[in-house]
Amino acid sequence: MRLNELAPAPGAKKAAKRVGRGIGSGLGKTCGKGHKGQKSRAGVAIKGFEGGQMPIYRRLPKRGFARHAPNRYAEVRLSRIVELVEQGRLDASKVIDEDALVAAGAVRRKKQGIRVLGPADKAPKITLKVAHATASVVAAIDKAGGKVELTVAKKAKAGEDA
Repeated sequence: MRLNELAPAPGAKKAAKRVGRGIGSGLGKTCGKGHKGQKSRAGVAIKGFEGGQMPIYRRLPKRGFARHAPNRYAEVRLSRIVELVEQGRLDASKVIDEDALVAAGAVRRKKQGIRVLGPADKAPKITLKVAHATASVVAAIDKAGGKVELTVAKKAKAGEDA
């Protein structure tokens, strides 16, 4: 096959609808939009309008709150950290913090912190200093004799004493 023999699949290309080209075309004069009215005009979008009835998005109750700028964390698996320690790109004898993880190539950038996800089959004895870590990661590192320091304080749940 050569470049000059390339062609789109049959039926993939369809000619554009040409409107306003005389009554013989079937789409002349009003171009298939009928006569007058808001919907015949250009640039009109009537999303959510229900003919004067209260729209459904105003009838239904609103619940909860979605932050417009939630915290974004870089995520890395504990198994990846174990790999980097075994390769010698991370030093298990030193504190492994977010800057060390970026330098070792575990994550591209730290964003607003690094979240370590689990589980891992085996965890080396390391001291990890990150924003967040799952319970399975903390348990695995504690079991190996290491320590996890979280830089972001956990918020107390409703009804709990802080």
